[in-house]
Amino acid sequence: MRGHERSDNDLSGTVEGPAIQAGTVHGGIHIRSVVEPADEPGTSPWQLPPSIRIVDRAAEVGTLERHRTRARLEGRPALAVVSGLGGVGKTAVALSWLHSLRPHFPGGQLYADLRAQAPGGPVDPAEVVGRFLRALGVPDPQVPGGFAEQLALYRSLTANRRLVVMLDDAATAAQVRPLLPAGQCVTVVTSRRRLPGLTVDGGQVIHLEPLAPEAAVELLDSTLADGRVAAQPEEARALVELCAGLPLAVRIAGARLAARPRHGITTMVRALAAEHDRLEALAIEGDHDVQAALDLSYRGLPDSAARLYRLLGLHPGREFGGPVGDAVLGEDASEPLDVLYDANLLIDAGQAAGNERYRFHDLVRLHAITQANRDDSPEERDAALRRIGWYYLASATRAEGIIDPQHRTMARSYGPGPSVVADFGDGPDAALDWLELELPNLMAVLRQARSAGVPELAWQLADAMWPLFLRRKFYAEWREAHREGLLGAQETDDEAAVCRMLTSGGLGELDMGRPGPALEMFEQAAELFRRSGDALGHARTLNYRGLAHQRLGEPDLAAGFFGRAAAELLDCGDHRAAGLARFNLADVAVSRGRYEAAVPDADAAHTALREAGDTYNTARALALTGRAHLGLGRLDRAEEVLLAALETLRSMAADHEAARALGSLAQVSERRGQPELAGERYRKALVLYSEAGQSDSAEAREAGDRLRALDPEPGPDGGGSDGPAADPAG
Repeated sequence: MRGHERSDNDLSGTVEGPAIQAGTVHGGIHIRSVVEPADEPGTSPWQLPPSIRIVDRAAEVGTLERHRTRARLEGRPALAVVSGLGGVGKTAVALSWLHSLRPHFPGGQLYADLRAQAPGGPVDPAEVVGRFLRALGVPDPQVPGGFAEQLALYRSLTANRRLVVMLDDAATAAQVRPLLPAGQCVTVVTSRRRLPGLTVDGGQVIHLEPLAPEAAVELLDSTLADGRVAAQPEEARALVELCAGLPLAVRIAGARLAARPRHGITTMVRALAAEHDRLEALAIEGDHDVQAALDLSYRGLPDSAARLYRLLGLHPGREFGGPVGDAVLGEDASEPLDVLYDANLLIDAGQAAGNERYRFHDLVRLHAITQANRDDSPEERDAALRRIGWYYLASATRAEGIIDPQHRTMARSYGPGPSVVADFGDGPDAALDWLELELPNLMAVLRQARSAGVPELAWQLADAMWPLFLRRKFYAEWREAHREGLLGAQETDDEAAVCRMLTSGGLGELDMGRPGPALEMFEQAAELFRRSGDALGHARTLNYRGLAHQRLGEPDLAAGFFGRAAAELLDCGDHRAAGLARFNLADVAVSRGRYEAAVPDADAAHTALREAGDTYNTARALALTGRAHLGLGRLDRAEEVLLAALETLRSMAADHEAARALGSLAQVSERRGQPELAGERYRKALVLYSEAGQSDSAEAREAGDRLRALDPEPGPDGGGSDGPAADPAG
């Protein structure tokens, strides 16, 4: 009986609290309350599995302890959620912390494996509540039949009891909520999913990342405990890097080595080196298995997320933006991406260019590829790779059009259906930043294009990256992209594309200070144009060859080529390319100190390029005119045109050209006897040279020397050079 009820055997008054009604009583009477059991260690459940050693988790444990302290001071239960990738050590961290709390919680420890990815589905909370009631001392006959009554009794039993509860491998917040105790208890939930819903219940969410290399080596050493790590430190580091810091993988590798005490660590490094065998090697038969741990997470995915997971594993770069998911699926992938992120199968790599970015843990990527090879046909895998490539090409082409609308783009193909294109804004700075951000991915796609059966993608991507190479000088990528692009163009027998790769690749060699190889490439293109009867293409190569001779220290030869180019290009109707040839004639004259002769060619180039709508090269021609006037001592006119050129160049994010204009403006200030203004301009120029990656150029060194002559403590050193007055289109 409960409440204020009168017993027939006791007429003295009201019974407070629990009461028992009985007839005849024989022997001693033993009464035990199931609502307020004794909080005694000897009668409390101690269900937590044994703790294992953890490393490099002091920050996470500290966060858990601070959360517990706050909850105690506020008089409420403490709830924490530890999430992360399978095998990252969630259970180990939770157990380590909860075991340390045993002196503070004599009411006991309850543990339940909620089996989020079990083949038969997650454990029913009603089953767990029943087990918890029995563990807390409720005999089977007294366990209520209805779930609601069981919950009421569970909360009553835990309201005044100091105990900890661990709910391992939870599937959802809804599965967890009925199992949360009352009173000032501590509950830790572990899950492969992030379970943000539990923050509504006051939960502290802690996400575990893989171990740093030093901590992973420490874990390997504690697993082996035989001195091999100290004896072979480089091999140990190589091993944990192949395990990508995943504690489960490190422990398995260590356990396999421990079973072979005569083997060096190099043995396991060799076993893991081959990517396609790595997951199989990270297994102990009948026991721990990295692949099995990842399989559990994968099996819990809905079909669309599972397909996206598999096909994203094929992405050739390490990191990617959300729109890649749209390209892979051919539809909006925001929901499947959220599912993969919540399942800790994708890592948040931050936000850039207006899009969320993601990456795979290395072992997860291998698992995704394994699933793709198993579940998707070769045709579907190839199609996914091509869709990824077309996404990058379409997006790079859009960026190219924003940065350099005058760049004569050859025909490009983006595959069947509508193209997915990145949205990175409309300004040239944003477009350049996107190209630079995605450069590793663009190069990875380009390298795979020929083997993926789309060799034309190689040269088209190289061509689309031209504005980035021209302005931000990624020389190694410039050279590699055009070499690979040239092979792709040759594979498709596209002579126009071959010539484009030779000329734009040659301009890269020229910019890298290799005029000899550049001249060879230009002459190859000239011969191809000559054989095919392409007079316009051949005329354009005259300009390129003149640039090479100029850099080879042959100004007379260079001027001859530029003069021929200007005339023949006009005859062919290419006024823009003719304007570039006049620009180069003026540049030769300025370099030889023939400033008076340079002015008319520079003015003619400026007019032709402005009429052609080439904003970038128009500004460069204006800056060249300014340098000619500077040489003639016409300081007012020089400053006027240089400032106008600088404004345009800065708006186009042309850092190295803007730096040259600033350097010339600084010289104007020097000649006027304005050392402070000159120093300010030199410092700004050096910053731009540095940002353009041209700190070691001759012009940057000259600016630094001039600044030091004005100011003994100059700003950051840097450099840049005026790029060739040409592009692959003329």
